[in-house]
Amino acid sequence: MTPYGRWVLLLCLMAGFLIQVGPMALGDVGQVRIQEVEVSVSDHGPVVILKAEQKAIPIFVDFTVAGSIQAALTGNRTARPLSHDLMHTILESLGAQVTQTVITLKDSTFYGALSVSTKDGTKVFDSRSSDSIALAVHFKAPIWVSRELLEKSGKPMGEDPAPRQML
Repeated sequence: MTPYGRWVLLLCLMAGFLIQVGPMALGDVGQVRIQEVEVSVSDHGPVVILKAEQKAIPIFVDFTVAGSIQAALTGNRTARPLSHDLMHTILESLGAQVTQTVITLKDSTFYGALSVSTKDGTKVFDSRSSDSIALAVHFKAPIWVSRELLEKSGKPMGEDPAPRQML
C-alpha cells in the first residue's frame, strides 16, 4: 500500500468507517437520488430530512452532526472546524473526494455506504448514515436511497415527517 493509501485508510478509520462494502454504480436500477437535504429540530431532537419524488425520509441525528450538515448546506462556518470539516479538508488535501453515498435501512437502523475516490480508484466504506450524509453534503456529492426505502420510510411531502422547527 502506498503512503497515500495508508493516509486515506487511516483517515477513514479515524472517522469510524470500519467495514468496506461493495460499490454501487451511479444510477443502478431501483436507486433514487435525493434531491434535497434539510436539517430541523423535532420533539425528539435533530432530524435530517432527505427529500425525493415528493417524499421525505426523516433520519434522527445528534446535534453535532446536525450542525455540521446545516453549516455545509448554508455555507456558514463554525468558529472551529467540526469533525466533518476536518475530514473534508484532509481528504481534499490528499487529492481524494467523496463521490456519493448510499443510505440503506436494516432492522430500523439507517446505514451509509460512503464512496471515496482517489487517484488509485474508489473505495466504499460503511458508516453511520449521518456521517455519510454530512460528508456527501460537504463534497456536494449525490445521496442515493433504494426505491424500496423511499416507499417504505418516505412520508408524503404534504405530511410533516417529524414535528419540527428549523435549526
